[in-house]
This record gives sequence, structure tokens and C-alpha cells, in this order.
Amino acid sequence: MEPTLSYVEVLARQAGEILRRGYNQEHQVDYKGAIDPVTEVDRRSEAFLLGEVRRDFPSHHIFSEESGVIQGNDAHIWYIDPLDGTVNYAHHIPIFCVSIAYAFKGALTLGAVYDPMRDEMFLAERGRGATLNGKAVRVSNTTELQRSLLVTGFPYDAWNTKQDNFANFVKFAKLTQGVRRLGSAALDLCYVAAGRFDGFWELALKPWDVAAGGLICEEAGARVTNVDGGADYISPPQSVLAATPGIHPHMMRELASSGRSAVEEAFSG
Repeated sequence: MEPTLSYVEVLARQAGEILRRGYNQEHQVDYKGAIDPVTEVDRRSEAFLLGEVRRDFPSHHIFSEESGVIQGNDAHIWYIDPLDGTVNYAHHIPIFCVSIAYAFKGALTLGAVYDPMRDEMFLAERGRGATLNGKAVRVSNTTELQRSLLVTGFPYDAWNTKQDNFANFVKFAKLTQGVRRLGSAALDLCYVAAGRFDGFWELALKPWDVAAGGLICEEAGARVTNVDGGADYISPPQSVLAATPGIHPHMMRELASSGRSAVEEAFSG
């Protein structure tokens, strides 16, 4: 049995309500790394989502940010981020979301990204387009870097990795109308899908960060690859470049000109 898009939407809304209720309160913040926090609300949202999926699809394989890998039939894979944008959330900045994706036989099939503070639900089903609150969305028609607005993010270990993404940030800031950093890769991708940004790149991510947003972006007409142009932006070593078709090749060329493969650099130590 396979899930439906409406099923995934309901899950995202219910988990989003957990985030909304907990927002702007004092949180118990623990750290997975020096600057990689997790709150009790992350865990509460994840416990709800995993409970629902494991009850309804007990044989399915799950990748989830806080619990890691839950083994199952890898023909059916879930990618769950119960709170994308935890740093923002812990600092009472209202830019965060729930991200849920489902893949069947290796192909991303369903995606939902829900921003509970703006009540914005981004949805996509493979081959059926992408929507925001029920209305179809499309990427912008921008073809020139000089006319584009981009968004990116930085790794949690930016202070001790050779590929910290700062040089790329500076380069694109000089070539475009600007580069933003929101702190939620899933929303970054959805904002490209909705035409709010023209392109997004990041060098070191996890599959639950980009699975749902990547599908939504693809279904909205974006070209979504890793930063070297490969179709797989889910498997490690992981990176993503999502942009309107008009500027994707320009962004890829500029990233490549920064030196040897950005992904190889990021994972070489």
C-alpha cells in the first residue's frame, strides 16, 4: 500500500500545529553539534509523525532527522524533517517548517512542506505539478544572473571545513540582485518553486532537508541537481542546486569555477 498526497498533507498540518503551539515559548535546547540544536518540540513533532507512519505503513523504511534510519522495505522510503529551521525556532524567528517526502522504488513521489506561521502548504506529486495552498506554482522566467535573487545556507561546521560556502556567497552577491539566507533549506526550495527566489544552492545537507522541497521545485519547473549537475541530490556526498532553467547552467558554471568539485572539497576534510 502506498500513501496519498492528501495523507501526507494531513500529517504535515498536524505536525505543523505542534510547532505552532510551541512557538515563542522557552525551550529545552540540546546540541547534536557545537551549533546544531534540537528542541523538545523537534522531538514531539517527530514522535507524532513516526507514530503515524509506522502505524499506517509498518513495513516502510524511514529517514528522519532526529531518529536517523528506521529500517524497512526500501522500495518505500520516507524522508521526515519534523522541524526544519530549528535555530530560527529556538531564537523565536518565525521561519521554519515541517518537511515530509515519500519515495517509491527510488523515485521521489510525494512531497509536503508546511509553514505553520504563514499557513502555507506546499505540495507536489510526481508528474502532477506543485501547489501552494491549492493553487499551482511555477518558477520564475529569469534567465540572467544579474536579474536574479538567490538563497543559500551554510554548514554547521563552517568554521573548520575548507568548503564553507562563504566564497560562493560573496561571488553570487556580486553577480546578482542579492543572496539571502533564511535558515530553512526546505522553505528555500519551496520559495524557488513559487518564484520568490530564482535559485538556491547548498553544499552539505541531509536527505530530509531537501527531499520534499526538491520534488516541489522540480514539479514547479525548476531544474534540480547536485552542484555538479548530477540528477541525484539525495545520496551522499550531498549537495543541491535548484534554479529556474534559465539560470541553472550559469550558477553551475560559477560554482565549478570556484575550484575543484564543491562536493569533493566539502567531504575531503
